[in-house]
Amino acid sequence: MTFRKRLQYFLVKKLSISNKLALMSILEGKVKLNGLFVFENLEIEPHFEIIFEDKIIQKGKELLYFAYHKPKGIETTMNLEIADNLADFLPAELALFPVGRLDKDSEGLLILTNDGTIYDKILRKEFALEKEYEVVVDQEINTVFLAQMAVGVVIMGKKTLPCEIFQSSENSFRIVLIQGLNNQIRRMCYKLGFKVLQLKRVRIGAVFLSDLAANQRRAISKAEIFNVSK
Repeated sequence: MTFRKRLQYFLVKKLSISNKLALMSILEGKVKLNGLFVFENLEIEPHFEIIFEDKIIQKGKELLYFAYHKPKGIETTMNLEIADNLADFLPAELALFPVGRLDKDSEGLLILTNDGTIYDKILRKEFALEKEYEVVVDQEINTVFLAQMAVGVVIMGKKTLPCEIFQSSENSFRIVLIQGLNNQIRRMCYKLGFKVLQLKRVRIGAVFLSDLAANQRRAISKAEIFNVSK
């Protein structure tokens, strides 16, 4: 999903010109990015407006971000050929896609956007963006279970990263991860002899599910996701 392209390369492909001519056009001030002349081969993004010799060759687009409550029973995919796909619940004209996924039997917060540049920053563990979940299991939780979950559990041949976990009731807990392995929480619990009955994601970074009902969404900002001031 990540979009990274140099202006020179874009001009070569868009205008069918040589690399040399594309670079000269930039250096001679024939190109505007978002209304400003540029004189170096910058990285561009899909929402930039690009003008070459007073002609718009890429229209800027509005970047959209939403917090969405995925219902249980919906697959986190935009593939229309898969039953119960997410695309059936979203307006096609906005060209939104989910960042990350929740398995079909889970519910809760998804980030929806048309901005491919934030994909890695939300998903990759190097960026340490927290994801918080509420989980109900089939039996009473004990201190051994909590301690093992906190230090990491070996699943799929690798040990999960240490995480924060807090008991909520005798058979429920909240857990904060920075990883996103496939069915991670369910696999961790299963390895320790517990079955997950309910799983809901309630937070990604600084965005909370709050009182969003199933299949509802609300507009958010990019700054809100990463908890920055601008």
